[in-house]
Amino acid sequence: MAKYPDSFQLILQNVSRHISLNAEEIERFFSVLHVKKYKNKQLILSEGEICYNTWFVTKGCLRGYTTDQNGFEHVLSFAPVDWWIGDIYSLISQKPGTLNIETLEASEAILLHREHQELLYADVPKFERFFRIIIEKSLVHNQQRLIENLSLSAEDRYEKFCLRYPQLVNYLPQKQIASYIGVTPEFFSKMKSRFYKK
Repeated sequence: MAKYPDSFQLILQNVSRHISLNAEEIERFFSVLHVKKYKNKQLILSEGEICYNTWFVTKGCLRGYTTDQNGFEHVLSFAPVDWWIGDIYSLISQKPGTLNIETLEASEAILLHREHQELLYADVPKFERFFRIIIEKSLVHNQQRLIENLSLSAEDRYEKFCLRYPQLVNYLPQKQIASYIGVTPEFFSKMKSRFYKK
């Protein structure tokens, strides 16, 4: 097998949770991957662009967010190490998306281009199963978040955030978490204080 970056072992572990690959299939998978490094606060996908890649984070953390007509940001997801992120709507439809994807610190990700993903499906059909599982999990999460935003209190939404992203609770700036659960940073600060007094 050709020499590949050490970070490829992380993405292989991620994939191997759902499908088993032989040496030839691993080689084919690795051959279509591309590593890219990003600076802190670097916008890697902008609203209105067509999404051609899926990103697998190997260092740092990315966030996906939208901006409303008043300029307020609404965080939809975070992608710490060992997570995938992309604008699924734009990736599948190849139409301009509504998601911005930005780094929260200097980060590194493995990119899988849409065309390479399609070739991978043809050469290693197991990957259709893998990405179906990833997309299904994303759809389930998005539906749960929608229901939570409509029916749960801010404190309950924060508790759900802590369960989903335990590694980010003490890592992210408060304003990012506040945006994710849909409250102002000021409200979040007071709510968090009450939350931990319980």
